Amino acid sequence: MSNLRSKSFLRASHISSAKLKKIWSQVPPNYYDVGIKKNLFQKLWHTHKLTQVKKILPKKSRQILDIGCSSAVLTAKIAKILPKSKITGLDSYKDAIDFAQVKYPHIKFIVADAHNLPFKKAAFDLVICTETLEHLIDPKLALSEMKRVLKKHGAAILSMDSGSLLFRLIWFFWTKTKGRVWQNAHLHEFNAILLEDLIKEVGFKIKKRISSHLGMAITFLAVPKNRI
Repeated sequence: MSNLRSKSFLRASHISSAKLKKIWSQVPPNYYDVGIKKNLFQKLWHTHKLTQVKKILPKKSRQILDIGCSSAVLTAKIAKILPKSKITGLDSYKDAIDFAQVKYPHIKFIVADAHNLPFKKAAFDLVICTETLEHLIDPKLALSEMKRVLKKHGAAILSMDSGSLLFRLIWFFWTKTKGRVWQNAHLHEFNAILLEDLIKEVGFKIKKRISSHLGMAITFLAVPKNRI
């Protein structure tokens, strides 16, 4: 483990669940829904993120889990693209899940911890986790849980910011202005290389790697090594 990542994990491990909930509660349950409608930057970011996910979306997936779904903006888009699939949205932020369940009654939602997924082994064909790992206390444990609930021939779509200089600059100013609700929300200082290393470390093999958003975002399609 690199010095950067070990220091990041050490810092996050000292965050209490109460403090973490306080950080999450800064974000309104409908934050993404409002932001996409009223903020051009957010609309472009999330619309382009969906485009990247669609490029590598396994179309035959029938049981899908979206971890860190928040108010389910992306979850609902995936459900529309794959209408025959059963998709479950999961987040530990109850207010966002309650909001999503009212807005999308046809989708199943659950309040749960990504570090301890309440599902049996090999329950899903596809796990999606976008812009969530950097907010978790133990991303490695969460990734291990994702691998556990995936079927042997399943896949995971994992996406977050790349940690590039451009992203760090924009994120700094964003959290001082329009995005104040995200102050202290990133518990880990990831970049594309560290994230890829961590994904491999827990037993995934990278099948596809997409850089997007002017190099500010990275999206992986990963599969369990035991399917190879």
